[in-house]
Formats: sequence, structure tokens, C-alpha cells
Amino acid sequence: MSGTEKTEKAKKMKNPAAGGGPGTAGRPVGRPRRLDPDVMVAAARRIVEEEGVAALSMRRVAKELGSTPMALYHYVRDKDELLMLTLSGTAAAFPRPELPEDPRERLVAVAAHMHDLIGKIPWVLDILALGELTDRNALWMVEEIVDCALACGLSPARSVRVYRTVWSYVYGDLVFRRAAARRAESPSRREFFPETVTEEDAAGLPRLAEMKDRWREYAADYETVEELDAIVEGLLRRGKRDARDATA
Repeated sequence: MSGTEKTEKAKKMKNPAAGGGPGTAGRPVGRPRRLDPDVMVAAARRIVEEEGVAALSMRRVAKELGSTPMALYHYVRDKDELLMLTLSGTAAAFPRPELPEDPRERLVAVAAHMHDLIGKIPWVLDILALGELTDRNALWMVEEIVDCALACGLSPARSVRVYRTVWSYVYGDLVFRRAAARRAESPSRREFFPETVTEEDAAGLPRLAEMKDRWREYAADYETVEELDAIVEGLLRRGKRDARDATA
């Protein structure tokens, strides 16, 4: 190779856009390709569904898409916003049920629908556990519960607490059910409650020791709607009592 040829080759290596290198298409080296936001969200949702929220990161999604983490920041501010986008539309995929007119019955029906809906997409629980992240398409259920509580004579403050209590029950019950399902799928040699209660515990835990052998039988006879009805009954009764006391 002549000296002139070597010089030309060196110039091309320093400036790939001049020809013979990765930038021959005129695009600066290192510039990430344009991403499709829908594809990005779909990749994030797939990771969360299959591996859980802990596995999701900007770097992981970028790797799935053959891009760079910095490219993702052109579309979302951070991981939380990406998680919000994964939630978007999940509730809208499920039709709203026909609801009764009576506000008390309506409140129970909405709470039961919320329980049923999230039970079908359990990965959502991991995102909701992070705080105030939510799907705007699901806010109609919050609106209905608060509105029904107000229609039943509760104050705005009590109505918000009704929603919070109902949501705490729905969320907690679904987390418990998912944990039980996982244990059933992967039996462990470890003992869990109530099997951990033994005869030696009878002195300190007499009721548990007495019922432990039938605990799962009793727990199996459990209807979510009936329990929600009982919770709502108690919440409404207390709210009305407090309203009467306040005006007395």
C-alpha cells in the first residue's frame, strides 16, 4: 500500500461519514435509531409480566430493543413514567359491568369488579405497590366508590376512607391469594402457617392450636363478595353514626 493510500484510509477511519465506515449513511456515529413508543411499552410490559417489576430497568428495555438507555429518555422521564405507561389501557381492556342503581349495592359491585379485574392481571399488583402509580382508565372505579359513599350519606372525608379501606382489602386479598398460588405451584419443604402451630403452642395460642387442623377448611369457605359486603356495611354504618353524632 502506497503512502497516499495509507493517508486516505486513515482519513476515512477518523471520519467514517466520508465513506468506508459505519457512518456512510450520513448519520453520526453513536446516534440511536428512532424508537417506537408502543414497542418500548410492550417490551417493558413483557418484562414485568414475565419477571416482575424488579427486573425492569431502562437499561434492560434498551437492551431488548437493541438501543441505548439514553434513547429511552427521549420518550419517558424515568422508570416510574415507563411503569405508568405499562399500566395505561389495562383497565380499558375489560368492559364495565352493569351496575345496580342502589348506591350501597353499587359500591359493593364496583369493589367486586375491581377485585376480579386485578385478579386477572396480577402483575399490576407489583406496580401498584410502588405508590401512587395508576391507570387513568381505572379511576372510574374510585369515582364510583366515593360517589356511592356520598350518596349513602357519608361525608367527603369518610367517603375517601371508605375507598381506602375497600382498596386495602382488595389489594391485600389479591397479594395473599397470589402468594398461596405460588406455594401451590412450587411446593416447599418449609412449613407455613397454620402448620407451624404445634401442640407446644397450645398454652400461649389456645385458639390457633385448637383450629389449626381445620384452618384451611374454614378459610376455603370464603366468598370475596360476601366479605366486601360486610366491610361496606360496617363502613357505612359507622359513617352514618358519626354524621348523626356531629349534628347532635
